[in-house]
Amino acid sequence: MLLFKKRFLPAIRSGEKTQTIRLWKHRRMRVGQRSYIPGAGYIRVIAVDEVQLDGLTDEDARPDGFESADELRSEIARLYPKQLDAGYRTYRVVFQLLPVEEGKK
Repeated sequence: MLLFKKRFLPAIRSGEKTQTIRLWKHRRMRVGQRSYIPGAGYIRVIAVDEVQLDGLTDEDARPDGFESADELRSEIARLYPKQLDAGYRTYRVVFQLLPVEEGKK
């Protein structure tokens, strides 16, 4: 299950938000995995890549629902201060929202 702030749910449901940046000790998702986003539905994981937070560009930030990489990094710092301090790895999870009938399978 992937949890998101309520403000991101409309963008996920519309297909505008197709990725998320997560800080984990180790990779928690794999390509092809089906997962659930409460308030949006089932997703299929398209890619999971380890990335460098300071290497993200504005183009990287847009599919995540942010106008700029700086805005994305600020949100990550706000959401994950302990994980950043502990040296967790940064992962980009690219996903596709599944049609309702496919999500029930």
